Amino acid sequence: MKEISPNRDTLAGKVYESIRDAIVLGDLAPGSLQSVQKLASHLKVSRTPVREALLKLADQGMVRFERNRGARVLETTVHDLEQIFSLRLLLEVPATYRATQQIGTAELRQLRSALDAFRNKIHNASTREHLELDARFHRVIMRASGNRRLADCVDSLRDLQMMRGLTAAPRSRALEEICDDHQRIYDQIVKRDPIGAATAMREHLAVSSRLLIAQETGELKDTEKFELGWIDLLTLQRIQLGEQSSNLKRTGLSSDQVHDKLKGAGESDKEHGLGSSLTRSTPARSRAVTKVK
Repeated sequence: MKEISPNRDTLAGKVYESIRDAIVLGDLAPGSLQSVQKLASHLKVSRTPVREALLKLADQGMVRFERNRGARVLETTVHDLEQIFSLRLLLEVPATYRATQQIGTAELRQLRSALDAFRNKIHNASTREHLELDARFHRVIMRASGNRRLADCVDSLRDLQMMRGLTAAPRSRALEEICDDHQRIYDQIVKRDPIGAATAMREHLAVSSRLLIAQETGELKDTEKFELGWIDLLTLQRIQLGEQSSNLKRTGLSSDQVHDKLKGAGESDKEHGLGSSLTRSTPARSRAVTKVK
């Protein structure tokens, strides 16, 4: 961890970021016990901002306080990874859709820069740098969605994932494959295709989660069984459109008429954002599709 400069206005935030980064990047090992005094001495700050930072990290599930002993850095389990990627799927897919609709020129330049930086570092950077560059690409998209709280939430989820994925991710997926995924997402965003971009993001997250979880369980030969148990809005919308198509066909309309009806409904949804028609779904149907498996 780096020594913290004594600026009262930013001290608490910097202490939190320093300790969080040390946990995420493995400098403070999973399972290790850390004392407030030792951390404060290392950072050359008082114990108060260190205690506040550890309380915040405890709320995020990264450490656990042990009475009269300090804070223990928690290990991320396979079950944690399933929950983390399920949340990322639920948040990042619609956020990518929204970002594609409203991303500006400056943000597109940032996204292109993040993509190029990742590709240029494939063969000459550390695992830690690769993970940071991957996070940078996703962060630009999340912030372009216009929802800063969502972007911060996804950042926290990635921190938890990186605690476990620091050594796992490079083995589970080739860096070239991850970069190609990013390229597909970027291309769809540049084309202003919200559905295409959201679909590319969903596939990127789904494949990465299956491989990482399979590796952690030692079952890499059968990755398909590790399908996330939550359905995202994009898939739910397609299920609904499929039901609408079946219902329209039963009315005796021709294929062209069914297509025109669905196209009209899709255009209406685009005006209001991804999944607007989902608000009209029945509660019974929503409960019925909460599991993918």
